[in-house]
Amino acid sequence: MTVKVRKAIFPVGGLGTRFLPATKAMPKEMLPVVDKPLIEYAVEEARQAGIEQFIFVTGRGKVIIEDHFDHSFELIEALKGRDKKVQLDSLSSSKFEPGQISYVRQQQPLGLGHAVWCARHLIKDEPFAILLADDLILSKVPCLKQLVHAYDENGGNIIAAMNVPPDQTSRYGIIEASKSKGNLHYIKSLVEKPDPSHAPSNLAVVGRYILSSDIFSEINNVKPGMGGEIQLTDAISQLIGRQDIYGLTFEGKRFDCGDKLGFLEANIAFALERSDLGDFRTVLSKYGG
Repeated sequence: MTVKVRKAIFPVGGLGTRFLPATKAMPKEMLPVVDKPLIEYAVEEARQAGIEQFIFVTGRGKVIIEDHFDHSFELIEALKGRDKKVQLDSLSSSKFEPGQISYVRQQQPLGLGHAVWCARHLIKDEPFAILLADDLILSKVPCLKQLVHAYDENGGNIIAAMNVPPDQTSRYGIIEASKSKGNLHYIKSLVEKPDPSHAPSNLAVVGRYILSSDIFSEINNVKPGMGGEIQLTDAISQLIGRQDIYGLTFEGKRFDCGDKLGFLEANIAFALERSDLGDFRTVLSKYGG
């Protein structure tokens, strides 16, 4: 019987330089898609997957994230006084119970692996999830919920995966699978951003993971790679052969919101899903959309 996945890490310590000047004073995770910040979509996805403890690994200039998920007494009372029920309801996804949310400071930007490692004392010896807010996923069943289902059935470690064009493998961690069963792939090796001519497949790692706590000792032994960063992919690779590592090709559409075009596309796609934005297609048609 597998141990329930109760905790999730949200690495939000990055600088967001690709969105300057917008991110000079605002974290990239707070950039809105329609009317919700990226980080709130990730939190909602985690909640829908049964996550109970939310751990944010932050950096300098990320206090806005903490404020966003704090209880805003003045705003709530003002909305109540004006009978703004719709607006009050919209705040429900950013509300936590006391003790449900924690913040850890990543004091140096040393990569995703290091960010995850910073939360080790809060995870202890439990399996846990990781969600990268930059990867926004539109799906009928939340992506992390799909991973949790696969974990409950198979155990091991589960990584979200998707097929990418062969000429784009150099942008991703790429999976080499030894065997597959439906949309679940048993991982033989992981290669970080390979040249297309050397890529073992076009099955790419996406920013959703369920990992065992053993990953922390592996991260501790990983040598820094390009830019002095500690790569999570390298640490996972060290577990291969000792623990089961699976890639799950999830149902849904992933948007790279760390990229300007991906972010703009996400805004369009999520707006089209909204029933309260009925005129949006008309607006798009004015621009040939």
